Amino acid sequence: MTHDLVVIGAGPAGMAAAIAGAELGLNVAVLEEQRLPGGQIYRNIEKVGPELSTILGPDYVRGRDLAGAFVASSCEKFLGATVWDVAPDLTVTALHRGRSLQIKSAQLIVATGAMERASPFPGWTLPGVLNAGAAQIALKSGGSVPSGRIVLIGGGPLLLLVACQLLSAGATITGIVETSPRGNVIGAVPFLPGALLAPKMLLKGLGMMRCIRQAGIPWYSAASDLLIEGTDRVNAVSFKEGSRGRRLEADTVLLHHGVVPNTQISRLLRVDHDWNSRQQAWHPRRDESCQTSLSGLRVAGDGGGIAGAVAAELEGRLAAIGAAHALGRLSASQRDQRVYPLRRALRAQHRIRPFLDMLYRPPGWITAPAGETIVCRCEEVTAGEIAQTTQLGSLGPNQTKFFSRCGMGPCQGRICGLPVTGIMARELGRSPADIGAYHIRAPLKPIPLASMALLEPFHTPHMQVTQQTAE
Repeated sequence: MTHDLVVIGAGPAGMAAAIAGAELGLNVAVLEEQRLPGGQIYRNIEKVGPELSTILGPDYVRGRDLAGAFVASSCEKFLGATVWDVAPDLTVTALHRGRSLQIKSAQLIVATGAMERASPFPGWTLPGVLNAGAAQIALKSGGSVPSGRIVLIGGGPLLLLVACQLLSAGATITGIVETSPRGNVIGAVPFLPGALLAPKMLLKGLGMMRCIRQAGIPWYSAASDLLIEGTDRVNAVSFKEGSRGRRLEADTVLLHHGVVPNTQISRLLRVDHDWNSRQQAWHPRRDESCQTSLSGLRVAGDGGGIAGAVAAELEGRLAAIGAAHALGRLSASQRDQRVYPLRRALRAQHRIRPFLDMLYRPPGWITAPAGETIVCRCEEVTAGEIAQTTQLGSLGPNQTKFFSRCGMGPCQGRICGLPVTGIMARELGRSPADIGAYHIRAPLKPIPLASMALLEPFHTPHMQVTQQTAE
């Protein structure tokens, strides 16, 4: 027996898809790697108290109703389940409670969201250097705040949000070093009219900048030549602001250069992908119902293109409606009636995105690092080594992997994939779209060999308790 619909991920897109699918009468199963629903954006939303909710803000708190509706829905929930393989026939294999199980579905929605872009520059691998999103996860999970002097480096709305949240939580921020090139403003101007149609989002960004300014945090613009200093751990950040050298002492450095779609599963399934030059990332090619080039596979939310939590929720519902129509549970007219208001709302969410993409486009020394900068942390491969293999005739990232082992560590290329493509594109004078990306193979995540030996094929739905959590 198979499920009508399997959803991978219980963030805003996954929860919305599961709820909508169940409401449409589909037999739905959801697999989520965390022990609680919410994804990264709404992490720990069911457990957070009033004080921390105030610190995290209304955009975070709005996820509580969605998570509550998801928990109350009739779909089967496998929480603490790590998906490590997906077959072209849409059979999903996951590690759950120490054993691997398989679930087959007629329709599959991948809602694995986004991941932070790697920020490779000298010193980024030192202890005490984190992604800004990691600091936010610690705050959401247990109210933890880095001690000592914090310096934030990068650009983008999330960097501003994390800075404001940390300030509200009592953190000591000694500087924000923005790396967005000055030319980004000129590139963003043509998209300003569209952004002005989303005044609430613009005002939200201005409000965060006002919060930082009122706190008296030093702000450095268009920084270059960055170096994180330290031996056993970080102790300072040096950089240039224009022609002037700067140095900030730091106990913790938080990096952020935007988020990019997590395409590991769609890459594994070899669906068509396109290069988004504005977002400097790959995304799976989809239609308006989030359907990819593989029949029955839909990608909803930021995993299909960065647009934020509200857009992800809308896409999750659109994907579920598309799945129900594909299964014959909705006629074309019933489908169209349901999707019209969702698509209109989704267009409204997308209005500001081109402006933000251009305004916070990462600098070239991040997307294509050079010299002795480590690109692959797992195998300690430098940007210079990637450039050298390219000059010796590597035809793409996969051949570079054979020569250098870059991308063969535990992260399996999730972190280094985009920088490797960027370096090769620079060296060859070509577009990243021409260079391509790593081929992804199972297992998607490191798993115990014993769990593969104990594989339980084709889980039969509703034979276990409705909500299962990892012990």
